Amino acid sequence: MPASEVSAEAIAARLSTLGLPTRLEEHDQETSIEAEVPESLSAESWREALEVVATADRFGLLATSLNSRTLWAVVRKADPTTADADGPSHQR
Repeated sequence: MPASEVSAEAIAARLSTLGLPTRLEEHDQETSIEAEVPESLSAESWREALEVVATADRFGLLATSLNSRTLWAVVRKADPTTADADGPSHQR
């Protein structure tokens, strides 16, 4: 199992243990994790949830006027340090 998949599943599992219903969605370059955040979530659980999503490559919170809050995180599948991120090498 690729490290990115392990990371995404670990984030989802940790959010689930905090009582947040989570969804994983696979994309070509990344895996996204979403968790619905109830209004009754304690400050301590919020802190833990933020610590969990901070381990992802990107994360955020989507809040709507209908009191809906979704905490999201994205884990990239390809490690840019191993990909040809800088283009062709010019070493001789």
